[in-house]
Amino acid sequence: REVIALMVDLLFAGDDDALATPGTKRTLFDPACGTGGMLSVAADHVAAMNPDAELITYGQELNAETFATCVADMMVKGQDAGNIVFGNSFSEDGFVGESFDYLLANPPFGVEWKSVQQVVRDEAATQGFAGRFGAGLPRINDGSFLFLQHMIAKMKPVAEGGSRLAIVFNGSPLFTGAAGSGESEIRRWIIENDWLDAVVALPDQLFYNTGISTYFWIVTNRKSPERRGTVQLIDARDCFVKMRKSLGEKRKQISPAQIAEITRLYGDHVEGDRVKILPNAAFGFLRVTVERPLRVRWEVTDETIAAVAADRKLAKLDAAVLAALEVALESVRGLTADSAVEVVDAVLAAVPAGTGERPGSVPAGSDAGSSDVPAGTEVKLTKAQRAALAAALAVADPDGTLITDRKGDPEPDPARRDAENVPLPEVPIVYEADVTARLESPAYRNAIDDYLAAEVLPYVPDAWVDHAKTKIGYEIPLTRQFYTYVPPRPLEEIDAEIEALEAEIRELLDEVRGP
Repeated sequence: REVIALMVDLLFAGDDDALATPGTKRTLFDPACGTGGMLSVAADHVAAMNPDAELITYGQELNAETFATCVADMMVKGQDAGNIVFGNSFSEDGFVGESFDYLLANPPFGVEWKSVQQVVRDEAATQGFAGRFGAGLPRINDGSFLFLQHMIAKMKPVAEGGSRLAIVFNGSPLFTGAAGSGESEIRRWIIENDWLDAVVALPDQLFYNTGISTYFWIVTNRKSPERRGTVQLIDARDCFVKMRKSLGEKRKQISPAQIAEITRLYGDHVEGDRVKILPNAAFGFLRVTVERPLRVRWEVTDETIAAVAADRKLAKLDAAVLAALEVALESVRGLTADSAVEVVDAVLAAVPAGTGERPGSVPAGSDAGSSDVPAGTEVKLTKAQRAALAAALAVADPDGTLITDRKGDPEPDPARRDAENVPLPEVPIVYEADVTARLESPAYRNAIDDYLAAEVLPYVPDAWVDHAKTKIGYEIPLTRQFYTYVPPRPLEEIDAEIEALEAEIRELLDEVRGP
């Protein structure tokens, strides 16, 4: 309950004057309302602030038993039980087209949405941003971001006063998903639209059924002027008191004084040891692919012979021709060449040839060193097959021959490919689903080139960036922002402790051995 109380305090923070106005009416929605605990705490909070105010609560619940409990609780407290809807919020939206002043939720962590994936994917594909899931879809085994998108879709437009929402997440939505993934695109959509107001890191062991760390996300489309363009991070991981007796996984609780302190930190909006205020762009990055040129040497070894046998293009050759190639490869085992042409010619020349026969054929009456090669077999390779043979015999070598394409440009070496995160350039950002034009803009290209020149080329001068593979990513590395470096103990202190322990062990052994 104290976690819900903190969540409600943060949700209503800044709206005290509006909620204290006589006759005020506001709406609150919880899409995963359970037994209605959050709705009840929020209603009690508003009633304590202003008995003349009315908070009309709405909710939806999937589990029949908890839904019935919630309805009963609403009836006992004089709320409209008809505002609680039964069903899956993703596939059976009980409030289509409706919007609310406030929204809050504590959705289940890490629950898969496989059972409703067809409905969700169809809505995302057919409705896009006109529906609820246009920004992207998370992994099938975690529907947390679906709840958040569902709630954002039910915020009131700014022209109608806007909305505020609070949701409880585990750590996964902060950073899970590479650049361009569904999770990253959802974070980009929220942050670039300037809706993410704050993220609060809470202590672990706060909930009955899980001991993991949790986070509040505060999202709104009506930020105050001083908050626009920024996200506030609050570190409240140390704000707890130990419980005298644990309840399930719950071993910690937040005291009323700590709730007031966290709410004050949020309301003051001032940087300090527990608070960081960062511009929206600080959470974004460019994921760039750094290529290195492919350099190889050609040699005939057990590994490259096996690669020839496994090559799909060469596998289409006649069995007799393949056998002849095998004989030739065995006869030149250990060969090393400096060019593709040289190695292929050497292999073909090694196919046994009699007097009057040109290299590359097996003369009549010859066993060619193998009973599998019929007499008269001719080894004749197309240009593509010669290239396949050369590729199979190639071995990466940083000091080897540079491989280029038809235009003379270096071919990339997949084994030496790397990826770098480049900070976003400091330019105004307007959310667009398609970022192609942004990635091709001079500001973004220059940011990548400057990073390459400063951080990559001094160490690998032959590297380059494949701009076609660049993606924009977003993550919220909250714990990194509050990391404090603790230097290791001096070596002398560690040595002294080890010596003391060794001396203690010797004394104990002497006691065991006796006089």
